[in-house]
Formats: sequence, structure tokens, C-alpha cells
Amino acid sequence: MNALFTTLTILVVVASILLILVVLLQNGKGGGLASNFVTGNQTFGVRQTADILEKITWGLVAFIIVVSVVASFTTGTNGTGIDVTDKIENTTTEQPSFPAAPVDQTEPSTEAPAIL
Repeated sequence: MNALFTTLTILVVVASILLILVVLLQNGKGGGLASNFVTGNQTFGVRQTADILEKITWGLVAFIIVVSVVASFTTGTNGTGIDVTDKIENTTTEQPSFPAAPVDQTEPSTEAPAIL
């Protein structure tokens, strides 16, 4: 793995953890953790706090999407030269031959079985 991919992966993990925290802080239907911070900080108000948290949420989501797409382009093929279609060309259409069932060399008896 190259260093750029590792760095981008770490950035996505950190952004994901921040996104979890921001979503938990948002004010839901029944109130959230954001209601605890409103009492100590009345200058912003409840509505403005919700707007900021929503903008941060969408920003983190966009950041994760963009960095994930960029990270997918940085992986490359690493020069392996393996192609899935190579395996299709090497397959044969012949059926495997199975050994024949052993043939019974004794002749069947013409006598009726005895009833006890």
C-alpha cells in the first residue's frame, strides 16, 4: 500500500468519528446533546446551533465521499498484470472422462429362487 492511500484512509476514519459526534450533538425530535450546550451559551440560540451542526454534518459527508473517491484512484494495480479474463481463455470445454462401472462377468441364474 502506498503512503497516500494510508493517509487518505486515516482521514476518512477521523472524519467518520467526527461525523458520529456531530450527529449525536444534533437536536432530534426529543432533544439531543445539543440542548445541554444551549443553556450555557445563549448568544447563539437554539436555531443557530442546529444550523451550524447541520452544515458541519453535510460538510463531513461531502469530505468523506470526495476522499473515498480519490483514495480509490490512488490504489492502482501495483503492476500485478493479473486479469480476470485470462482465466476464461484457459478453460476447456471437454467433459472429464469417468471410469466405466465394473461389469459383472457371471451369468444370471435361470432357476427361480427357493421359497422357504
